[in-house]
Amino acid sequence: PTMAHSKALLVLENFIGGKFVPCSSYIDSYNPSTGDVYCRVPDSGREEVEAAVKAAKDAFPIWSSKSPLERSQILNKLADLIEHDLEAFAQAESKDQGKTITFARTVDIPRAVHNFRFFASSILHHVTECTEMPAMGCVHYTSRAPVGVAGLISPWNLPLYLLTWKIAPAIACGNTVVAKPSEMTSVTAWMMCKLLEKAGVPPGVVNVVFGTGAKAGEALVCHPDVPLISFTGSTLTAQRITEKSAPHCKRLSLELGGKNPAIIFDDADLSQCIPTTVRSSFANQGEICLCTSRIFVQRGIYSEFLKRFVEEAKKWKTGNPSDPTINVGALISKEHLEKVRNYVKKAQAEGARVLCGEGVDLLALPPGNQKGYFMLPTVIAEVKDESCCMQEEIFGPVTCVVAFDTEEEVIKRANGVKYGLAATVWSSNVGRVHRVAHKLQSGLVWTNCWLVRDLNLPFGGMKASGIGREGAKDSYEFFTEVKTITIKH
Repeated sequence: PTMAHSKALLVLENFIGGKFVPCSSYIDSYNPSTGDVYCRVPDSGREEVEAAVKAAKDAFPIWSSKSPLERSQILNKLADLIEHDLEAFAQAESKDQGKTITFARTVDIPRAVHNFRFFASSILHHVTECTEMPAMGCVHYTSRAPVGVAGLISPWNLPLYLLTWKIAPAIACGNTVVAKPSEMTSVTAWMMCKLLEKAGVPPGVVNVVFGTGAKAGEALVCHPDVPLISFTGSTLTAQRITEKSAPHCKRLSLELGGKNPAIIFDDADLSQCIPTTVRSSFANQGEICLCTSRIFVQRGIYSEFLKRFVEEAKKWKTGNPSDPTINVGALISKEHLEKVRNYVKKAQAEGARVLCGEGVDLLALPPGNQKGYFMLPTVIAEVKDESCCMQEEIFGPVTCVVAFDTEEEVIKRANGVKYGLAATVWSSNVGRVHRVAHKLQSGLVWTNCWLVRDLNLPFGGMKASGIGREGAKDSYEFFTEVKTITIKH
């Protein structure tokens, strides 16, 4: 590109040891709603990661010796600063990721603020254990200490939301961090770095290195001085992380994909169930690991459900993410859009029926968004359970609706995938709700609702959906090392 061209682009820099550091090479980041390059992201590798880890190591003794209260006050200050700039962060997130401005404003950025406030509070309430053995004249107690430098790798679907869900507990516990956001959505992480000094975060406590997973991510995972890795992303990448970190015996927290079922019994309240299930299928363009992509409906209400569900799905408007009346923004990239479309083509080739959306309805876009990566909410019926559309994570605005007869049958079918992250159950029968919830192989089960989160409670998946849990107590346990001390008196 000519100089004039590159001047107009936003150019990010790595944040290492409390300073912004330019990089020798850069990669292009696209605005998904226009298809244009709008930002240059550092293409960091071993050297940059090395510098960031060194800065984090150097900052560790001072940061880890601060009291929980001191760290708590700094986290709260950072939360206030992000909240003060909420609109700027929301605009940036929407432009960079393709999500609607409404979603960024009401979900992403408020949750990022809440992540810091929540861990600022929860760190003050953790207690250690003590037991006595009077006959032996012994007392035992535990103490917990921060581990060191945490490597945090976050994805492109909820960029600041998921990055802060890692940074907040890591530093609240007294660790220092090297974070690597997705190269496709790095802007809000860079904006947050500008606020760290003002919040009172000492240099080196939070370092952010931008770049690809293959280069920057790999260097971080392989670094011998990074004992902790928290990763959110694909199961495939997680396998590589596990292999690469194994020689160093690192501690891993992996939050991976989902193929989440909604199970709708014939006594469900459809007036609640349908709008919520449309939301759980298509919110954030279906690019949330917790989205519903397999909907099992009891045969008695199947045709009514399908008719009403498709009607509601068609009301969702796709278009320019900065338009507040829009429900569906752009998908993250051209490649990802192609991948999602291919799933719909495969379903059609197998004889499934596409009831609305991709290839069925006309997608009308404003002039400035013609080259963006948009797709209509798509509903597929009559898909076989063994189809790739029912087995693999699509991660787009696509959901499959199938009929079932009995409770026993649907549990077996719902569990018949390699994933086990989240499930939703719709029924007004309390006994049934509990029975089904217990039998589902799923880290989270929502009944008669979706995505209602209490950050106190464990979050994470079973099977190929991940290893470990995060939440108040779980994150504290992950980000600290426990020691049992025995005193004979």
